[in-house]
Amino acid sequence: MNSKIIGCLFLVLSLTSCKKWLDVKPTDRLAGDELFKSREGFLMALNGIYVDMTAEDVYGKRMTAADLDVMAGYYYMEGTTHLYNQHANFEYTADRPRDGFEAIWNKTYKNIANVNQLLKACDEQEGILQEPYFGLVKGEALALRAMLHFDMLRIFGPIWTEADKATPAIPYKTSATVGVSPLLGSEAVMEKVLADLTEARRLLEVDPVITEGVRHTASPTGVNDLYYRQYRLNHFAVRALMARAYLWKGDNANAYTTSTELLAQVQATGKVIFPNVSVNAATGTNGAALDRIFASEVMFSLYTITRPDMFNSIFAPTQEELRRLSFNKRNDVRTRLVDLYGNVEDYRYKAWLSLSAEDVTVLTHMKYSDVANSPGLYMIPLIRLSEVRLIAAETSPDLAEGTAYFNAVRTSRNTLSQFPADATGLKTAITAEFRREFIGEGQMFFYYKRNAMPNIANHTALTGTKNMPLANYVVPLPLSETSLRQNQ
Repeated sequence: MNSKIIGCLFLVLSLTSCKKWLDVKPTDRLAGDELFKSREGFLMALNGIYVDMTAEDVYGKRMTAADLDVMAGYYYMEGTTHLYNQHANFEYTADRPRDGFEAIWNKTYKNIANVNQLLKACDEQEGILQEPYFGLVKGEALALRAMLHFDMLRIFGPIWTEADKATPAIPYKTSATVGVSPLLGSEAVMEKVLADLTEARRLLEVDPVITEGVRHTASPTGVNDLYYRQYRLNHFAVRALMARAYLWKGDNANAYTTSTELLAQVQATGKVIFPNVSVNAATGTNGAALDRIFASEVMFSLYTITRPDMFNSIFAPTQEELRRLSFNKRNDVRTRLVDLYGNVEDYRYKAWLSLSAEDVTVLTHMKYSDVANSPGLYMIPLIRLSEVRLIAAETSPDLAEGTAYFNAVRTSRNTLSQFPADATGLKTAITAEFRREFIGEGQMFFYYKRNAMPNIANHTALTGTKNMPLANYVVPLPLSETSLRQNQ
C-alpha cells in the first residue's frame, strides 16, 4: 500500500470515559501505512473523521445552526448590516456566502478523501480488523461517504425533477487520489449514495446497537469503542438516512417502507431503542437534567465539547447585534415565536428564554446552551427519530396512518394532536411541524428545496412569508472547483 497522508486525524488518548474517548486531541499527521497496522489505528482514523466533521465550517456551525438555517428564514434581520444578511437574501456571489460555501465544499471533500483512504485500508489490510470491527469501521465509513456526498448534492445540486436529474451537479469521489472527477447528475449521485448506504446497512448488521441499544454510558471494562453508538453512524441511523435519501429522489414507496420498518423496530414494545424524551428531561424537573436536545431520540449526532462556543458566537445575548441570530432585534417580543409554535406548553417553545446582557433583553434560543449534566450536552444532532416519523407521515398512502405518525411527533413535544381533513392538509401540517422541530439543525432549507416551495418564512418581518425564486435553492459550485475544471 502506498504511504498516503491522512489529514487532520486525531489520536484517542484514552478510552476510559465518553469525554476522553470522543474529545480527542490533534496530533501530527500520520502516514497511512503506519496508521493502519492495528485495530486501534483504524479506530483513530474513523474517529478523526467524525471529529473533523464538527468544525465550524461544516456541521459545527455553517451546515446546522448558522448559514443553512439563516437561508431557511428562521431568524429576523432588519436592514443590511447583519453579518448573515447576504445569506438571508441568497447573495451567493457576495464575499461572506461565497467564502462560506467554499469552506463547506473544501472541508467536506477533504473529509471524503479521508473516508476513501480508510475504506482502501479496510480492503487492503485484510485480517487486521476482526468482526465486529470490520463491519463497523467499513460500514460507518461507507455511510459517511454517502452522507457527505448527499449533503453536497442537497446544497449545490438542482432541485430534483425529471427534467434536471441528469444535469451535472457534483463529483462522487470513491478514491483518495488527487484529481478532477466528473460532475455527475443528481440521479447518478443518488444511485451511488444509496449503493453505499445499502452496503453499509449490510455490514452494520454486526452493530451492537441492534441488540444492546445505544449504551450512552461508559463500559464497565473501560473500553468504550462499542458504546455511545449515537455518536456513530450506526445501523439504525443508516436506515434513517436511507429513508431521507429515498424521499429526496421522490421514491415515496421506498421512503415509506424504510421509515415504517425502522420505526417498528426501534419503537418495539418492551425494547425501545430511541424512547421519546421524558417529561422530566424535557422540563428539567424532579431531579432530571434539562435536555433541550431530546437526546434519547437522537439517532446520530456528532460530539464536541466546544458546542457552547457555537451558542455564544451566534445566539447569546452578549453577542453583538449584527452577529446574533434571534427572532427579533433588541427585545424579547414573542410574536414570531408564538406564530411558529402556537402552544406555550410545547417543549420547543420553552427552549426560548428572555436573557439580558448590559442594556439589552433578547429572546434567546437555548437549544445549544451549556446545561450541566444534560445527556445532550455535547451533541450536534444530525438524524433524529422525529424526522423518520415525519417521513412516514408524508409518504403513507393512508391519511389516518400518516396522521398518526405526524401526531406521534406532536405528542412527544407536549402539544395537541391535529387531524387534517385531507392529504394536502396533512402536508401543510407536516411542513409547519418540520419547521418547529429542526431549528438549529440545518434541515429546513433542504425541506423547502425538496418541495420546491415558492414561499418561505420572511426574515424581514416578525410573521409572514416571502417569495422564493427556485433558482435561490441552488448554491453555485465554488470558484476553486470551477477554476480547477477550466484549467484541467
